[in-house]
Amino acid sequence: MRWKDRDESRNVEDRRTSGTSGGGMRGMPSMGTIMFLWPIIQRLLKTKFGWAIVGLGAVAYFSGYNPLSSMMGGGNTSSHINKAQDDKQKRFIATVLHDTEVVWSDIFKQHNARYREPKMVIYRGSTKSGCGHASSQMGPFYCPADQKVYLDLGFFNELASKHNASGDFAQAYVLAHEIGHHIQNMEGTLTKVQQMKQQARGAKGENQLQVRVELQADCYAGVWAYHAQKRFHSLEQGDIEEALRAASSIGDDTLQKQAQGYVVPDAFTHGSSAQRVEWFKKGITSGEISSCDTGL
Repeated sequence: MRWKDRDESRNVEDRRTSGTSGGGMRGMPSMGTIMFLWPIIQRLLKTKFGWAIVGLGAVAYFSGYNPLSSMMGGGNTSSHINKAQDDKQKRFIATVLHDTEVVWSDIFKQHNARYREPKMVIYRGSTKSGCGHASSQMGPFYCPADQKVYLDLGFFNELASKHNASGDFAQAYVLAHEIGHHIQNMEGTLTKVQQMKQQARGAKGENQLQVRVELQADCYAGVWAYHAQKRFHSLEQGDIEEALRAASSIGDDTLQKQAQGYVVPDAFTHGSSAQRVEWFKKGITSGEISSCDTGL
């Protein structure tokens, strides 16, 4: 995917180094940590050599390495992450977010409407969201309450290593899918579905409704890809195959078979691999929102 030297979105909250604090500047050590270390710091400050150690520790901490992590048994994992590669990943996904803003703004204008740009929170490990606690185990998600997409950048490593879906356009598809949920939120679809779920009979009915939501988001991701190519000429050979492979690899049937060895269709919440591929193809082939009617 061609993305370098293009505009990045300004709607990015970078929480990669803030732990569970929920954003802002790099998180300071907690009061408990300070109290634990204070006797040690007091002794160090009594000598010039001690002052030098404290100073070096402070410089290292605010440069991205947490010297407390080895002392406290974990904590911030930034020392185990290639910072240059991580920053490149951040620039890439911020560029894709900008692409979605341009494309969806144009589409909404064509329908005499105004597109509200969502925020994207990137983090490592865990953070807070308007929908509750967010962790790397949850995967990327959109929170209607605060209109933000939450994305642990480590998910892309898992997408490649565990699901055999590597490639930058596979990652772009993941974000475009979450932006699809933002479109649904603006359209009132998510609110409508929540009301329908209250009237549904049991988990099976609720799951079927959720599958329709997810497949429509896949279709919207395809619509975005269609217009992004026309606008930015960003697609390279193999990109569409990357997105299709990602859609297929995270289908419910594939994930269930990997996890438990068998498939339970009534428990699907995102759709089968074939369905996810089919609806993404509908969007990227037509470029029309109208092609994304999943019966909601």
